[in-house]
This record gives sequence, structure tokens and C-alpha cells, in this order.
Amino acid sequence: MKLIFPAFIFTCILFSCVQKKNVVTTESGGEKTKLMETDKAFSDMSEEKGMKNAFIEFIDSNGVLLTPNQYPITGAAAIDHLIQQNDTSYSLTWKPNRAFVSKSGELGYTYGVYTLKPKTQDTALYGTYVKIWKKMEDGKWKFVLDSGNEGLGE
Repeated sequence: MKLIFPAFIFTCILFSCVQKKNVVTTESGGEKTKLMETDKAFSDMSEEKGMKNAFIEFIDSNGVLLTPNQYPITGAAAIDHLIQQNDTSYSLTWKPNRAFVSKSGELGYTYGVYTLKPKTQDTALYGTYVKIWKKMEDGKWKFVLDSGNEGLGE
């Protein structure tokens, strides 16, 4: 009888820890959905209002852009770089495949496939991307790092 009671207590403690872990997973699952929706809305805005407007809307003030053949572009320089872009000759869209959110719910990342379509040609370029996101005080997500790789077939 002396061994049954401690075993029962241990089992109860173990079960309560497992339940708490599941609560965290459920909460971060909701944040994953929000982050996927944010990334999708980002792509939709890029299609509707242009890449430049969308990136300026969704970048954090300290955001970093990793672009081919350039050093990382950070913060105000990244925003200036975006402002100078002429995106009238192409359309950039993407589809997030996955999202992950930290247990704290403050950071996350998405990745997927992008499509770059010149408006004057019947062709498209494809590649992969990753974005690292930070949750703002108002609950909105802004990306803090964006990078992509060219080179996928249809």
C-alpha cells in the first residue's frame, strides 16, 4: 500500500504535465494558422497592389532582405531598397507550405514556393522562400527576414 500511493501521485503529476504541454501545442497551433494566413495575405497584397507595396506593409522596421549578389539589406536601408523597386513589369506571388511558431508565440517562420511572372511574357520563374516573422505588440505579424532561392520547374 505504501508504494501504490507514491505511484499514484507520480502518475497524476506526469499526466498534468502532459496536459499542460498539449495546451501550449493547441495555442501555438492557432498562432501557426494566423501566421499562415498572414503570409497568404502578404502574397495576395503583392498580387493586387504590387510587390513593393506589400513588402513595405509587412516588413518590420528592423527587417532584413537577403537578395542575390548583395550583402544583407537591413532596417531603413531595406525599406529604402524596396521603395526604389520598379515592380510594374512583373507579378510576384507565393504559397506558404508550412508555418512554425515558437512556444512563446513571439517568433515564427514560414516557407514555400514563389512564382515570378513577367507581365509581357507567357512564362514564369519559380523558387523557394523562407520568412522569419516577429509578432508585434498589437498582435500582427511582421517579417524580420526574407530570403528566396531561384530554380524550380513548374
